Amino acid sequence: MQFHIENLDGIYAMIGQAGVVLIFVAFLAFYIILWQLVYMTAVWRNFKRDFLDLEKGEDRCLRGIDPKRANPLIRIIYDIVTTHAQHSDDIRAEVSYLFHRNFKRVSNGLCWLKLISVISPLLGLLGTVWGMVAVFQSMADVSHANATILASGIWSALITTIMGLTVAIPTLMAYYYLMLKFRGFHIEAVEHSYRAIEVCRRHKIREVKTDADETAAGGCPAHCGAGQKVG
Repeated sequence: MQFHIENLDGIYAMIGQAGVVLIFVAFLAFYIILWQLVYMTAVWRNFKRDFLDLEKGEDRCLRGIDPKRANPLIRIIYDIVTTHAQHSDDIRAEVSYLFHRNFKRVSNGLCWLKLISVISPLLGLLGTVWGMVAVFQSMADVSHANATILASGIWSALITTIMGLTVAIPTLMAYYYLMLKFRGFHIEAVEHSYRAIEVCRRHKIREVKTDADETAAGGCPAHCGAGQKVG
């Protein structure tokens, strides 16, 4: 136990408080990236399956979907088809509003990744400057400066800069990758909203035509049979 404590003390003396913060930030970035990847993959996979049912007409234009439990992209299309398309000609603006509302957690996670990629090098630089100040202060207390001690102190101080860049570069790469997927979701939401409106419009035309044919034949349309009472 004492061996491990001594190792931890040595590591802390080497990386300082800035290094400890960078370790915490690195774990936070890893968690956000992993969650975003899993969530976006699941959303996209379920969306392709659900929208295929829509195009086949199996869900009767989203009538059987619970908007509280549905896929976020399906919820957007559901709101567009059932509400917003009836009183707005600017479908893109409506989709953008609904997209931001349904993907707020994803948007916040991307903002955190961007913030981490920016502050990590600054934290590393802060740790380096703080370490350099400590090195020069310790050298000022001795009468004869030793180049070996100076080099060792500078090397230790630069470790936090390396840590900061090590955290920032992968985080920034992951941020841009996830942002591209996120923008792709927005484009798909717009395109599939137009397609869903067209699919449901065709369904309504077919229903009206079927009702008209049944009425012309002297029968009752299928949807009114339940409302009639037998005399």
